[in-house]
Amino acid sequence: VAMDLDAVDICTPNLFHSEIAVAALAAGRHVITEKPDAINAAEARRMATAAEASGRVLMAMRNNRFTPHFQFLRRAVTEGQMGAIYAGRVGWIRRRGIPGRGGWFTTKSLSGGGPLIDLGVHFLDLALWLMGNPTPRTLSASTYTAFATSSTPADSAHAAFGEAKAAGVFDVEDLAIGFARFSNGAALQLEFSWASNIDEEAVFLELRGTRAGFIFRNWKLTLFGETAGALVDIAPKLPKLPYEQHGAFLRHFVDVVQGRTEPTIRPEHGVAMIDLLTGLYASAEQGHEVSL
Repeated sequence: VAMDLDAVDICTPNLFHSEIAVAALAAGRHVITEKPDAINAAEARRMATAAEASGRVLMAMRNNRFTPHFQFLRRAVTEGQMGAIYAGRVGWIRRRGIPGRGGWFTTKSLSGGGPLIDLGVHFLDLALWLMGNPTPRTLSASTYTAFATSSTPADSAHAAFGEAKAAGVFDVEDLAIGFARFSNGAALQLEFSWASNIDEEAVFLELRGTRAGFIFRNWKLTLFGETAGALVDIAPKLPKLPYEQHGAFLRHFVDVVQGRTEPTIRPEHGVAMIDLLTGLYASAEQGHEVSL
């Protein structure tokens, strides 16, 4: 039975995101793609240009924006409750959680990189979104591949992603650490790993503002500030979503396509993200800070 498509959902290895997206947009279809948007900045720009030319919606996965934690924080920031955000740190670090060892996840030509492009997209996006999308000016990073030949069993459920291949390729980093300075004077530390000798897997985001700060770690959120001349810690009681954040993201995409709301994730956000990641990889390869 012939079917007319309204939208295409891209769930392929990263290399093919841009090729499929550009073709679908040119055919007049809306596009949603898994993260990362593309494997390099040129391809991300090609996707954004195709979206503008087609007049169709292009949206890359940013599902964590839709959790109660980050919806709450976004409102706190936009209402001025944190003041000016000037510094932070962000990361997702695993003890042993390499996805699809030897498969496309660990093959640079297919993935574009390791945990920096795989995990970094999620929480760097949240950090930049809450910081007001500042423009990076200088970037410094180091990457390491220390566990390519390790046979120690995984301790993370996330290692189940992808198809492992015993004799496959492992030419990406398993740890990336870095530092970004922005044009508004703000700074951000970052760390993303699939494998490190640490105590436990952790995902975290900490931002510091002139009126308040917060730390989010392993889905626990605490704010720090002052009230009536005293220091206070605030642990918000947040509602549960009627559906998890991936579903909330998909609902947002449908609402945008059907004209019920404006998109909170735009193609230019994807271009900025890939520019940032590309700059960090360039710094690590060159061994010094780079300017954008």
